Amino acid sequence: MEQVEVDLIWHNGELVAWEDAKVHVLTHGLHYGTGVFDSMRAYATTHGTAIFRNRDHLARLFKSAELYYMPIPFSLEQLRAATHELLAANQLHECYIRPIVFRGYGQMGLYPLDCPVEVSIAAWPWGAYLGEEGARHGIRAKVSSWRRIPHDSLIPHAKASGQYLNSVLAKVEASKAGYQEAILLDSRGFVCEGSGENVYAVSEGRILTPPQTASILDGINRKSLIQIARDRGYEVIERDLARAELYLADEVFLSGTAAELVPVREIDDHVIGAGEPGPITGELQRVFDDALHGRDPRYRDWLDLVEVPADRTDAVAGVLADPTAGVAEVPADRTAGVAEVPADRTAGVAGPAVR
Repeated sequence: MEQVEVDLIWHNGELVAWEDAKVHVLTHGLHYGTGVFDSMRAYATTHGTAIFRNRDHLARLFKSAELYYMPIPFSLEQLRAATHELLAANQLHECYIRPIVFRGYGQMGLYPLDCPVEVSIAAWPWGAYLGEEGARHGIRAKVSSWRRIPHDSLIPHAKASGQYLNSVLAKVEASKAGYQEAILLDSRGFVCEGSGENVYAVSEGRILTPPQTASILDGINRKSLIQIARDRGYEVIERDLARAELYLADEVFLSGTAAELVPVREIDDHVIGAGEPGPITGELQRVFDDALHGRDPRYRDWLDLVEVPADRTDAVAGVLADPTAGVAEVPADRTAGVAEVPADRTAGVAGPAVR
């Protein structure tokens, strides 16, 4: 799939043209993977454009950076405002958002602390990661021969750039074998997660998912789905899962920011349940979609509203005319737990101030 390009990227405090968002070839993060990132999605909701659980994603970004000794030279609220600014300037009503923090050009070698910490945020339209067909009818997955990185080698709880080589190997292996996704086991042989998603099995009406001790990334969407499932009256159990428990489950599904919620209909050529999305998966998928799009008032405080101007030409022209404008402070007034951002860029933000 070809990368979709937009006009602007936020880089180290200012908006720059997409094609000008560049780093030095000796950037430390490029050589040694010294970076952390996160991912969010913005949706066209019944209340306007909104980023799903934006603050939670940004809080995880800061925690990941701290674990790898990278002090971020912006506050969480500044990055939140910058994300708003970016969506407004590009007039993106629905998109994927990728903030990244990395060690820049300074000094080569394995000691990174003398290299500057840089921050970029990109956003672009990106459809269902595993395809619309997969979201509707389920995907085929393969248990990877590659094991998930253990917590005594790296930090699975951090969303760190270099660590994703582990997922890349699993994803490529599964794709070359004719499957749409990989499922990794942990170092002990228990189920861990997909290459970029958390894993759930439904058995006898209960929802089972690997625990924190299985080297998972504690997904924001995982937290959301566990809450939704419990609100619907389902018992959610976090425990170790044997590989065969996936084959024998009534239903299996995955969740992640890029993938959202995706049913799994086959694993290693074993048909899961009836070979189609099951009723509990379907129910959770519907409620989760309602939460993402603001249709369920119980989860409205998960939405961070963004005021995106209707005229894209005016928005982009305004930013390019004054690219040095600072990041706006976030107003104190919040309605129903969702911050409103002023539309006037002269207040410090291009238009209004990623999952």
